Amino acid sequence: MADRSTTTSVGHSIARLEGRDKVTGRTDYIYNLRLPSMLHAKACRSPISHGRIRAIDTGAALAMPGVRHVVTGEDVKAVLPEPYYGPAFHDQPILALDKVRHFGEPVAVVLADDPHIAESAAQIIEVDYQELPGVYDEIEALRGQVIVHEELKPAGTFADLKHLAGRRDTNLALDYHLRHGDTDRAFAQAEHVFDHIFSTQQTMHAAFEPIVALADMRDGRLTIYSSTQSPSFVRFEIARLLGWPESHVRVKTAHLGGGFGAKVYVKAEALAMALSLIARRPVRVALTMEEQFYTITKHANTVRIRSAVDKDGRITGRKCEVWWNGGAYADIGPRVAQKSGFSAAGPYDIENVDIDSFALYTNRPPAGALRGFGIPQLVWAYESHTDIIAGELGIDPLAFRKRNILRNGRPQAVGSIVEDAEFEAVLDDVARRMNWRGPFDKGSGTLLRGRGIAIGFKASISPPPPSPIVSVQADGSCIVHCSTVDMGQGSDTAMAQIAAEVLNIALDSIKIVHPDTDVTPYDMSTLGSRSTFHMGHAVRLAAQDARGKLDAMASAAGLPEGANTPLADLFVKTFGMRAGTIVGAANYMPEYAPPNYETGQTPKVTPFWMIGAAGAEVEVDTQTGQFRITRLVNVCDAGKAINPAVVETQISGAAVMQLGFTMTENMIIEDGQLTNPSLADYKIPGFFDLPDAMENGFIEAEQHNGPFGAKGVGESGTFGVSPAIANAIADAVGVRITRLPITAEAVFRALRAKAGNPLGDA
Repeated sequence: MADRSTTTSVGHSIARLEGRDKVTGRTDYIYNLRLPSMLHAKACRSPISHGRIRAIDTGAALAMPGVRHVVTGEDVKAVLPEPYYGPAFHDQPILALDKVRHFGEPVAVVLADDPHIAESAAQIIEVDYQELPGVYDEIEALRGQVIVHEELKPAGTFADLKHLAGRRDTNLALDYHLRHGDTDRAFAQAEHVFDHIFSTQQTMHAAFEPIVALADMRDGRLTIYSSTQSPSFVRFEIARLLGWPESHVRVKTAHLGGGFGAKVYVKAEALAMALSLIARRPVRVALTMEEQFYTITKHANTVRIRSAVDKDGRITGRKCEVWWNGGAYADIGPRVAQKSGFSAAGPYDIENVDIDSFALYTNRPPAGALRGFGIPQLVWAYESHTDIIAGELGIDPLAFRKRNILRNGRPQAVGSIVEDAEFEAVLDDVARRMNWRGPFDKGSGTLLRGRGIAIGFKASISPPPPSPIVSVQADGSCIVHCSTVDMGQGSDTAMAQIAAEVLNIALDSIKIVHPDTDVTPYDMSTLGSRSTFHMGHAVRLAAQDARGKLDAMASAAGLPEGANTPLADLFVKTFGMRAGTIVGAANYMPEYAPPNYETGQTPKVTPFWMIGAAGAEVEVDTQTGQFRITRLVNVCDAGKAINPAVVETQISGAAVMQLGFTMTENMIIEDGQLTNPSLADYKIPGFFDLPDAMENGFIEAEQHNGPFGAKGVGESGTFGVSPAIANAIADAVGVRITRLPITAEAVFRALRAKAGNPLGDA
């Protein structure tokens, strides 16, 4: 347990290790890296969403002065016979082959010494397409009238996706089904039945450091410098594509200027590798902000949710159908559909649950991991639905939630027993901060006020295990080698605090080595809020391994335990001089059992639960639909915080990000074409868009199996924001918004419809 009265590093708000370098502009980013004799790559991209490639004319581009190569999919196939990649399916070609499947897909690439020459040349490549019908809606995709992929080839990478089978002529990448109890009986005996449909829009990550990869192929080895969250996975996948040993592929990264899931698994690295293989020179692939819209996005989805409720206001049964719009390539979408799908019924103790979750291909840009991994889309549905039920039953929304909430010791719908999950405490803290039971000014005239509350939860992704090394130097300083990527979440600082605590040394004597697959041991990826729990636990074990060896050295030297002897003196006493190194290593693999394919049941679905709740107060102009959020409260269950200040900023950042997805951010696609691929037209929140008052906090409760009682919190702050705002608007003016984003126009149309004077679709 991280008891601040007895710890020196853990549990204290220590300044981030990289803070000074970041604010002084000294931090290294891969985007700024340049290599000698490097070529710049710029892509010619598809102007249509679905079509066959008849011919590509590269003549004019090749003739442009300064152009070194023009590469097409066929050129790639000549050096890599199976140039397809992907974490769930090997479905994505390095460059389009035969067909294009979404607007903006790369079809050919120009390599030049100057990026401006490469960009100009890419614009004059001529491609002849045979345009095909497209499918853009996730439910329409399930009907299969337009097929995106003729054949699906499972990657076989992840243990929980081993059941995926090759299929033909279907847009269904994965279907997950959960069966818990007897829902038909619950609905037949229900006092009340509620049935609603909710949907969310496609959005993108908007990391300010764009996706970038530099590949340097020489002497039978490949080095990739990448802004990736997954250096170990990139090495594995690139080695597979090349047919090389992993030891011949090196992947290096640095601090990331944001990631949020956009940089997990393979993104630009496969293309950079193929281009360097062809050109025999280092190649830089750096996406523009516009190109990121075409590369990876957040799933749009549709949720139908039905609930059976008894006369006492207890939810006795729930049925959920979820359709995920995965875009043209699966990326990790099947895992999103499965991992988030099993919690679609919400954080409630419901005896009878049916869930069907479908990952579907469409002719939109690909969708994959984005902060929350599908959970915010589901919380939007089930917490809006929950508020509607409470309202129609005349029960206070907070009281209704607490009446039905999951509690420790009870099974979640997937069958796993809930442990160390403080749902009720988080709800109570939001209510306390909002003075929920006190008087509330509802406004008057054309300005009406309301408030809402919402809570969500998420399971962590477990395997495979991280494997750090903690190296104690002869002067008593320490180097931690781990492959967790610090992309702004403060993981370097947390790992240093954990090592410092175990070794009882000063934090400023610890160095964290950034991921480098030739140097830092394996870790699958930095995602899913798993770093503090999984890597933090492994770092603690590795530091304890080193601590044990130091104590053994002290004992052999006839000294007191190492903790009581300066480490530099211990090394001198042992080796006769300041020399030597003590190395501690560890793996950490929590319990995990993949869900049964038929029932979705598993006794151990996650090592810990992430929990986040939000409360919102709004003011709505009934004449225009304009609204403003006057207050937003966000509270999470953090276990025991390794660094309280970092936890608070994590929650704040998550809330602001989700605020954008709630109110302004929307990829507008018309006839398959994205019409707003720039931050001029795709609006992320600025300072003036923030609520008048924001309060971010966390409760501390022991996570018994976490390092010093800690758990991950990076996504928890996203969960409740969207439904809390929608619930507050409904409380203020009595209209229910069921589709994100919530805009003034949507509120205005709903108000007009409520008044019996709808505007129609015009």
